[in-house]
Amino acid sequence: MTAPDAEPAPEPEPASPVGPEPSGPAGPAPADRELSVRERAVLALERRSWAGPGAKERAIREELGISPVRYFQLLNALIEDERALREDPVTVNRLRRLREARRDRR
Repeated sequence: MTAPDAEPAPEPEPASPVGPEPSGPAGPAPADRELSVRERAVLALERRSWAGPGAKERAIREELGISPVRYFQLLNALIEDERALREDPVTVNRLRRLREARRDRR
């Protein structure tokens, strides 16, 4: 006797993560999550020096595809992020010092 062709049982789907990753200013990012590609690109752009006026803004639009205003919003959030500090302590600490100096002048 031959057994009828039976379809194999479907494999169980892998468990989904606990929840979606927060995106944007909705809440703080988990400490164990790494920086996104965009966040790393913002830090890399900020590490560079700029020859003349408008060069940085042009690079922001061309390389990141965002407006300078959005860039600085992302940058200000990043310098508060401990993950960014671990990723690039020299740049983050320099930006924090500049921000404090501006606050002191006011």
